[in-house]
Amino acid sequence: MLGHVMTSLAVLLDDALTTATELPGGHQIPDPYAVQREVVDLRLARGETIAGVKLGLTSKAKMQQMGVDSVIWGWLTDAMRIEDGGVLDLAARIHPKVEPEVAFLVRDGAVAAVAPALEVIDSRWLDFKFTLDEVIADNTSAAGFVVGSWQPLPSGLGDLEVRLLLDDEVAETGSTAAILGDPLTAFAEALRLAGTLEDDWIVLAGAATAAVRVGPGQSVRVEVAGLGAASLKASS
Repeated sequence: MLGHVMTSLAVLLDDALTTATELPGGHQIPDPYAVQREVVDLRLARGETIAGVKLGLTSKAKMQQMGVDSVIWGWLTDAMRIEDGGVLDLAARIHPKVEPEVAFLVRDGAVAAVAPALEVIDSRWLDFKFTLDEVIADNTSAAGFVVGSWQPLPSGLGDLEVRLLLDDEVAETGSTAAILGDPLTAFAEALRLAGTLEDDWIVLAGAATAAVRVGPGQSVRVEVAGLGAASLKASS
């Protein structure tokens, strides 16, 4: 019976994704990561492939807000990828937000390169409100990502300035230190949580600032000191 309940919730979340409609919350979810995997398996059954993993709640402020002391994680698929400078299709989203991140390229289970990145988050839960279990089941609100140009791993990633621009105006500023103190710590957490990281997978280390809501025709750009920039533009 429990497995049937989890499968039913996975189907509801997948329907919310594919139809861009909100799903009312208030669910008791005994094993949210099992639901998450079923949600992802439904995407894979449609022909998508795993592109990597992402972390969430990597800042102390977000952990305190959700009442937890550890990060959460989810899956990235190839269908979520948006080319640098590409278009975010708003018709396929519910209430998308964008946050600045650091991305890692995986080779032999280790970091091969690093890049500035943007993650699009788009909770399938009504009004972007959810419990911890609900956001995990919803694949941590994963909806899209942009990766800038890959760079060799620098000597330090722990305190690089991060700026998030909306229509060329600075919307948020922060530091890579907000990502578990150092994004490399987040990479180690991703490896621990996922168990294995395949070659050419991407790891999104977590948000360096608060997310911003993006509307029709708006452009979003992340700038990370020493790493470069990445951007997207929302459809009209």
